[in-house]
Amino acid sequence: MLVPLAFMFAGALKPNADVLAEGGSWQALIPTQVSVDNFISAWERSAFGQLLFNSLVVCGITVGLGLVVNSMFGYALARLRWTARNIVLAAVVALIIIPFEALAIPLLLMVTELGWLDTYQAQIIPFIASPFFIYLFYSFFLTLPRELEEAAFVDGAGPLRTFLSVIVPLSKPAYASVAILSFLMTWGQLLWPVMVTRSENVRPLPVGMAVFQTLPPLQWGDIMAFAAMMTLPTLIVFLIFQRAFIQGVAAQAVKE
Repeated sequence: MLVPLAFMFAGALKPNADVLAEGGSWQALIPTQVSVDNFISAWERSAFGQLLFNSLVVCGITVGLGLVVNSMFGYALARLRWTARNIVLAAVVALIIIPFEALAIPLLLMVTELGWLDTYQAQIIPFIASPFFIYLFYSFFLTLPRELEEAAFVDGAGPLRTFLSVIVPLSKPAYASVAILSFLMTWGQLLWPVMVTRSENVRPLPVGMAVFQTLPPLQWGDIMAFAAMMTLPTLIVFLIFQRAFIQGVAAQAVKE
């Protein structure tokens, strides 16, 4: 996995003519002439600023609302007792195994009927609630001691107050893990944006890159620079949440 990544960053820093000149040698991983011209050219030719803004809007809202909805749903399944709870839990587990490609066409028809084509909401609303993240939160909440919630109930706190004041502060690793995974899944999504976007005004980066690599003239240095700029935000997000993410993964591994 690291070799293509290194080749991408090296190619982004090389003059365009040198990107593929040493493609069959390890020397292709080492730029001999470092330049940022490819980054400037890719930014200007592809309207990268608008594409980046679109991706940040879609990812930010999807991840933010998803953390609220999925965590509250997961808590309701893990701790509250209500009619048909087991049936809903079984449905959530069953939905995890259904590939998105099986739902894409019906979902496309629904957003078309709603008039949401070429909008942000078509890229955000269908992905706020996720069966996988609901189950991840559900599994994490099951590991928390019930005594803490019982003490909160004794003090007069209801389910919502207990969730916000007791559960959420103890669940930072789970929130960090879901935030990173949700961000990565949304940031790299290609199939759905291709189906529902038509213009650069709402088009995210993956679709922008697919279009950019077909624009004449073919400049491999610019394409590598575009890919590098698209990769950097994901690395930054991981570095910010790295500690909590590792704690969340470790907690799930110990539980299993």
